[in-house]
Amino acid sequence: MPDRILLVEDEEKLARMVELELRYEGYEVIKAFDGRSGLEQALSGACDLVLLDIMLPRMSGMEVLRRIRRERPDLPVIMLTARDSVVDKVSGLDSGADDYVTKPFAIEELLARIRSAMRRRAAPPDARGSALTAGPLALDVERHQVTVNGVPVELTKKEFDLLRHLLENKGKVLSREALLDQVWGFDFVGETNSVDVYIRFLRSKIDEAFGVKLIHTVRGVGYVIRE
Repeated sequence: MPDRILLVEDEEKLARMVELELRYEGYEVIKAFDGRSGLEQALSGACDLVLLDIMLPRMSGMEVLRRIRRERPDLPVIMLTARDSVVDKVSGLDSGADDYVTKPFAIEELLARIRSAMRRRAAPPDARGSALTAGPLALDVERHQVTVNGVPVELTKKEFDLLRHLLENKGKVLSREALLDQVWGFDFVGETNSVDVYIRFLRSKIDEAFGVKLIHTVRGVGYVIRE
């Protein structure tokens, strides 16, 4: 059965163009033109991935995203929006978006990000590891919990995904480009500081909060978790 994509977009011409491209690639497409109906479709279990605009009538895309994350935390969501500031991108990713595509976009780029999100969703839990540790730090993939010395640490979805990938590659230095590709789902060289921003978030909540040194910078290369 082909993957089903829910497209929540109020610009009907754009929605039709994206729908045709997706169908040509073999996807089934469900469309919604406002936030409320898009949310209903997403929560019905009828789709495998959501393409979600931010500026929507009846309910904003950000609110739709927050509600999806409460009810279907593993459903991939890619934001489609004309907003391209770093603040908007961080806000969308922080609210639980898997990726962020700004208009106008090349359909090839969108398709690549959809494939990447689908691959991450399809990865079996045992391939990613259920319990990941580094010194006093423990991350439980199945329960979506992080603790340091047994004390719970509250992380956003993107912070959790970044920490998980670092732990899965404990001791291995990962470049910013590799982290963007694996955690954010796209290849981006030298044009975003998202990795650095989220590394600072993690250090603030883990290293600095608990007086440990787990997340290391390798200058000119990237980041690594070492015990």
